[in-house]
Amino acid sequence: MNSKTKGVLQILLVVILIAAFGFVAYRGVGSNHRGSAKNIRLGLDLKGGVSVTYEATEANPNPTDEQMEDTIYKMQKRVETMSTEASVYQEGSNRVTIDIPGVSNSAEILETLGKAGSLQFVMYNNLTDKDGNASPDEGEEVKFDEKNIELDGKGIEDAKATQQTSETGISENVVIVTFTGKGSKTFSTLTGNHVGEQLAIVYDNKLVSAPVINSKIDGECVISGGEDFKDMKNVQELASTLRIGALPLELRNIHDNVVGATLGSEALSSSLLAGVIGLLLVIIFMIVMYRLPGVAASIALVFYVGAMLLTLNLLNVTLTLPGIAGIILSIGMAVDANCIIFTRIREELATGKTVASSIKNGFSKALSAIIDGNVTTLIAALVLFLKGSGTVKGFATTLAIGIILSMFTAIFVTRILMESFAALGLTDTKLYGLQKERDTINFIGNWKKYVIISGAVVVICVAGIIINIAGPKGSMLNYALDFVGGTSTSVSIDQNTDITDDLKKQVLDVVKTATGLTGEVSSSDDKGVKKITIRTTALTEEQSNTVRTQLAQKFNTDEGQVESETISASVSSEMKTDAIVATLIAAVCMLIYIWIRFRKFATGASAVLALVHDILVVFTVYVVGSSFIQVGSTFIACMLTIVGYSINDTIVVFDRIRENQKGASSRTDLAGVINKSITETLSRSINTSVTTFIMVFILALLGVSSVRQFAIPLIVGVISGCYSSVCVAAPLWYLMIGRGKKAAKRTTYSKKRA
Repeated sequence: MNSKTKGVLQILLVVILIAAFGFVAYRGVGSNHRGSAKNIRLGLDLKGGVSVTYEATEANPNPTDEQMEDTIYKMQKRVETMSTEASVYQEGSNRVTIDIPGVSNSAEILETLGKAGSLQFVMYNNLTDKDGNASPDEGEEVKFDEKNIELDGKGIEDAKATQQTSETGISENVVIVTFTGKGSKTFSTLTGNHVGEQLAIVYDNKLVSAPVINSKIDGECVISGGEDFKDMKNVQELASTLRIGALPLELRNIHDNVVGATLGSEALSSSLLAGVIGLLLVIIFMIVMYRLPGVAASIALVFYVGAMLLTLNLLNVTLTLPGIAGIILSIGMAVDANCIIFTRIREELATGKTVASSIKNGFSKALSAIIDGNVTTLIAALVLFLKGSGTVKGFATTLAIGIILSMFTAIFVTRILMESFAALGLTDTKLYGLQKERDTINFIGNWKKYVIISGAVVVICVAGIIINIAGPKGSMLNYALDFVGGTSTSVSIDQNTDITDDLKKQVLDVVKTATGLTGEVSSSDDKGVKKITIRTTALTEEQSNTVRTQLAQKFNTDEGQVESETISASVSSEMKTDAIVATLIAAVCMLIYIWIRFRKFATGASAVLALVHDILVVFTVYVVGSSFIQVGSTFIACMLTIVGYSINDTIVVFDRIRENQKGASSRTDLAGVINKSITETLSRSINTSVTTFIMVFILALLGVSSVRQFAIPLIVGVISGCYSSVCVAAPLWYLMIGRGKKAAKRTTYSKKRA
């Protein structure tokens, strides 16, 4: 096979894969359209619904794994009747979170979830179905007189699913039930009086099972037989249901959130539009800047988007608003690897090498920087996933998937396309461009100027903190509900209605009448969705339900247009702690990784100090912009994203310094090596920052308020990340290894070529 034929086949392969991804993303596979983008699970902030988190009370603060599994099973069974998309999952060692997207009867749902499960034993002939008919089937809702309850769940000690050998020598699935002392006596009398009859097991007014009593039972009860018992899963579910009735685990609501679908729908459409526009602008930028390689990168980006949609669906990832932001951000970051590679290829071409050889060497030399940069960003994503919850965890998931896919597309897809172009005869260097020689910039000699610039940021930050503390709110930041606790209730107002002070007072009066509490009232007009919001101290579920109902009646709207969120003080305190701990863990992990990879502690230390600089810059944005930017759960995601992004850029610079040091003689001045390395990577640093800036800027421009509050600090972080990688990290490293300002003064740079 000649090279041209191979090139054509490789391009066809990529095109076919992109078409396949596109088809699956649009249409799906099979009758259930598995894999289609429309089947991606949407979070509450995109679809609306109810979310509630329960925690084990002080009566049993450290439940066993079995108790947690039983609780999750109980809740899952309960919410399945409310929504097919409902999910129940464990958080930490003693918490259970329930997400029910797409529901509007929030008051009823929260009330139902808050009830303890009820397990009763009733003689089957005393049951009727909900219509009053006798002989109900298993799984049906049933009715019975409470005086006919023979035994309840309190009489059960334990229930286990197992296998045992019957009298005929056949192994069968069974449930072995043990009772408490009092329960055992009651059950013995019950079975003795009703031999040959069916005993119904009812949980939450639904018939679970109705086994026949074969004999009087003293001690353990063995439930066996029936078609359902052939499947061990059914046996385990019955055992779990029986255990649930006696579960000593008491739960309390520590966080509930009722989200309306109106703003979620607008957030989804505006974020997707931002993604499409941003992607097109990045493609145009890459083609203009890198010519034919830019075309390859653009095709790889389209491949990346299709692969991302397919992966989200196949892994059943719940997509949230921060998750979409993570995807859009990763599109901008996906270009980074391509920028590193293309810069290397241009440098190789400038030395006179052939296109094919330059492509091979370019990918080879760029590999270490790409891997190191992406691994450190993955560290930030991993810490976010482990320390975050809810939407933050969703952001971490999509960011991690995006990083892995972007590495694959850059290293493999882009390379296949580039080699195919060369094989087809597209070897004119004008199609690729040559890396121009640049005058080496004296970054090390200007380190004092950078100290002044960074010092000015510190002064602004401190001044902003003082002004904020002295202001009406009395705090240095505008904390969201996540960080202070309490209840936030929002009612959507008709688009044609002006939000006046009188209207705000009406909302305040409703809350005061229903709860006796007052609070802080604010309003917003976000993409045509008008809201009035009141924040109070934490309300009980009953109070919150009453407020939502009365606000809906007051403003003649559906209760689905009234949102609320309640977070306990303990949870908000944990979120603050998690924000600090997560950042520290990420910084330490990155320090260790860089130390190992570059074999110098000073390299890791200077990189981490540059990260501290970027965190301070972004923190200053939250301080100065406290009137419109809140510090909530996405604050953690924003900070760690900047940490991951900035370290990526810094590692590229350090990687080039390491390479140039190997090629330098022992007499070569270190300051000169550093300045040359930064200058050589400068265009790549700027281009990468521009592509990421484009994506985040479009997100801030078109996104809803919650997205803008995430995107605006990121914009500043991207700019700061580029600045610190060039002007802070390397000069810090130079000073830390003992080659201070005296050596810098001895070095002169007058039109000196790199």
